[in-house]
Amino acid sequence: MGGGPAGLVSAMLLARDGHDVTLLERDEDPAPERAGEAWNGWERGGVKQFHQAHYLVPRGREVLERELPDVFEALQAAGAVRFDSLSMMPPSITDRTPRPGDERFVTFTARRPLLEHVLARAAEREPRLDLRRGVSVAGLTTHTYDGTPHVGGVRTTDGEELTADLVVDAMGRRSQLPKWLAEAGLGPIHEESEDSGFIYYTRFFAGSDGAQPQPRTPLLTPLGTFSVLTLPGDNGTWSVTLYVTTGDQPLKRMRHARCWSAVLAACPAHAHWLEGEPLTEVLAMSGIVDRYRRLATDGRPSVTGLALVGDASACTNPSQGKGLTLGFMQASRLRDVVRAQLDDPRGLAEEWDRVTEAELTPWYRETVAEDRARMHEMSALRNGGTGAPPSPPGPVRALLTAMMHDGDLFRAFLTSRCCYAPLSQVLARPEIGERAEKLAAEHQGAPPAFPGPTREELLELVA
Repeated sequence: MGGGPAGLVSAMLLARDGHDVTLLERDEDPAPERAGEAWNGWERGGVKQFHQAHYLVPRGREVLERELPDVFEALQAAGAVRFDSLSMMPPSITDRTPRPGDERFVTFTARRPLLEHVLARAAEREPRLDLRRGVSVAGLTTHTYDGTPHVGGVRTTDGEELTADLVVDAMGRRSQLPKWLAEAGLGPIHEESEDSGFIYYTRFFAGSDGAQPQPRTPLLTPLGTFSVLTLPGDNGTWSVTLYVTTGDQPLKRMRHARCWSAVLAACPAHAHWLEGEPLTEVLAMSGIVDRYRRLATDGRPSVTGLALVGDASACTNPSQGKGLTLGFMQASRLRDVVRAQLDDPRGLAEEWDRVTEAELTPWYRETVAEDRARMHEMSALRNGGTGAPPSPPGPVRALLTAMMHDGDLFRAFLTSRCCYAPLSQVLARPEIGERAEKLAAEHQGAPPAFPGPTREELLELVA
């Protein structure tokens, strides 16, 4: 259920592993014939963020290249842009000697419509994959298996009943699964949910000569009471997002192109991202929920025959760009678990819960904690200025300071941002945590690495 990137990759991996797969997608419009038509010619009404900023971090590129090499090649042929995360290394790092393994920080990234177009066209060619668009699910069919409630299929709004060995929820942020489980007498499931509290204001640009601006900062840069997110796209395009807290009423004027451009122009390390042709007006998005769902308690499944992937499993503030990659990682691991456990529904449910909790949930927890800390900092700065508590916590703050002066610590930070290891694991390594603390102490009190307008200047810019 769900034909977005996580659903498409899950379906293709399962089909290529020998399973007959039916993929149901509510939106009717098929992918256009040509990739170049995807941006302006494809409507995905069920995906609120379809034309918002997206980025495939290097771990996601690695999964796609390993698991679906033909799709990865098609993505490159369609204009995905090669981006080396090490290109963001600040000039304050003097030792720029390449290290073994640096190639893992490279990705090929694209805007969401083009990426999904490539995936959809590949899925349409899979002989064991039946992709049905314009089909909405109305509910689940259930029975009991080995004493546990079991999902045996779905019922569409047209009244058709489809049976399955496994039902996969890849319906993203708008998944209605809890409602359907409750209607079947199987709820409630464990769910944690909170509004991340951010509003995003995004514009897309294209370079006149097909080139993109070179980054002079990390992709995500906090600047007082707002943050700047710059992302490379495909075919010489890029996006810039300014995001603020929902309670910051004056900064909501960034929805106007004049105010938005004035703020970005006032950021010395980011102003050059304006040097292109705007492809859109300012695209606003709010109501972004951090949400986590689990179909087990203490490892004991509450229902079998059902698996959650992608944003249907856990979704977070998209500014760190992890959503696509975590969905691809989960799709790959689902294929592995199904390969070993499909004939044992209870064993499959237990193993899928174990894998998800061990390999995916830590990313959710860490991202939510970072969201909360940044939200608290932005709100405090807005209300009290210098009385704001430091954000993020001490060890992370030390790394963020120290990495501006040390190539190995910069790579350690990228290891987390590229989804190779959660930041808590990176900082647990003594050679990283201790080195970061020492170097941060040497640079304590230094001016901000990336200056931006003061609060007073910011309010004047949006007036």
